[in-house]
Amino acid sequence: MSLNDVRRDWTTLGAEDPLWAVLVRPGKRGGRWDVDEFLATGRADVEETVGWLGQLGLPTRWERVLDFGCGAGRLSQALAAHAGHVVGVDIAPSMLDTARRLDRTDGQIEFVLNDAPDLSRFPDGHFDLVYSALVLQHLPRPAVDRYLAEFLRVLRPGGVAVVGLPTEAAPTFKGLIWRFAPFRLISWAQRRVLDYPAAMRMTPVPHADMERLVAAHGGEIVDRRPDLPYTEDWRCSRYALRRR
Repeated sequence: MSLNDVRRDWTTLGAEDPLWAVLVRPGKRGGRWDVDEFLATGRADVEETVGWLGQLGLPTRWERVLDFGCGAGRLSQALAAHAGHVVGVDIAPSMLDTARRLDRTDGQIEFVLNDAPDLSRFPDGHFDLVYSALVLQHLPRPAVDRYLAEFLRVLRPGGVAVVGLPTEAAPTFKGLIWRFAPFRLISWAQRRVLDYPAAMRMTPVPHADMERLVAAHGGEIVDRRPDLPYTEDWRCSRYALRRR
């Protein structure tokens, strides 16, 4: 799978059922997400994380924030309550269209298409916070590694990245399928059996790989905790990273 495949699939998902694609929950498919309820999940995510960062002695107010893989703007809007300016980037134009339509921050968020394999549109040290949840898991592993390096590059010294991703499949029935079945078969089942508009990839990053990647690109892991319980089929971690 390439980034072109990711852009194609998520453009389709964003056009057909953007809120469900961002946050897959039972009973929400087919445009059944209530917008207020959907946005409230973003506020809960961000408030939980802000409390955690405060406990770690890290900043909880920022001038410039990057929401990577912003989708429909669920987290971007929540982050705007803690920031001077938020930039939300996404690979899918259809998702950005929804994000702009749902934006209630009166222009505090800038939504930007970024379909490049990097964040070269932003200079070194540009952001105080990079936030990415439920995003990197859908990318091929080489792209995950590149973007993690870019997160640290675009952070100012001392800046923080909050990154959530799966570290391994859980020993559930679906988790075992993800662990042993080829993605080509999973993709076929998602589209033909489950009737997804497009396939959704899952890419784990083991903790040892995160330690190596972060250290190699001038960062440090301040803390790691189990991620919010979005799924029982993956063991997920949320990292607080700091650029040295």
